[in-house]
Amino acid sequence: MNYRVIIPNMFTSANLVFGMCSIISTYSGNLTFGAVFILLALFADGLDGRTARFFGVSSEMGKEMDSLCDCVSFGAAPGFLAYAFVLHNFGLIGWISVIIYAVCGMWRLARFNVNASVIHGYFMGVPIPAGGCLIATWILFSTAMNITPQIQLETLGYGLPILILIDGYLLVSTFKYPDFKGKGEKISKLALIIVAIFAICVLYFGRDAIGYAILFDIFISYALLGILNTLFTFFGRN
Repeated sequence: MNYRVIIPNMFTSANLVFGMCSIISTYSGNLTFGAVFILLALFADGLDGRTARFFGVSSEMGKEMDSLCDCVSFGAAPGFLAYAFVLHNFGLIGWISVIIYAVCGMWRLARFNVNASVIHGYFMGVPIPAGGCLIATWILFSTAMNITPQIQLETLGYGLPILILIDGYLLVSTFKYPDFKGKGEKISKLALIIVAIFAICVLYFGRDAIGYAILFDIFISYALLGILNTLFTFFGRN
């Protein structure tokens, strides 16, 4: 059997394995591991395409496998994690918000596959791994900072399911997100400055759990960058 095909497929399969481990951990009540497994799925997801291109074995089969695994690891698993963490307190609204998030994830992956040969140099909407890891790092950061679900309920209330819906919307939005490959969407300097200030504020607030703050900061800042970059570009602000 050709090892050049096996290695990328092993990483793709590991993505799904970690996604399932996240769901099982969350179901078992270990939300920290539920979040960590989503980050491990991101690591595996980042390696499968790179190894496939390195060995010259990229295929349509591999692309379909990747999307199916992503739908579980960054769509279903983060939605279930968010529901178990705090959204179960909202009853039917909690159900609806996480289901809509997962559906948006599926839609985003399908759109990406259809437009892969058309859209180059940027991502249309937040990539689903970033959307899923935003939820995972939010929960890790909250836990490390002892910002309990009860505190979040008291301070944000129905803002919590709205935030999950916003994350889902960003997946299917037309906001242009940089792919950082060097020759894509131009990044507004003003957007970068605002995001940099925001990122510093997050790090300062989370200085007592700096490692988790950095992880959360990466994904929340990226989500904000795409919104601001698109808006400033549209209005001609550099």
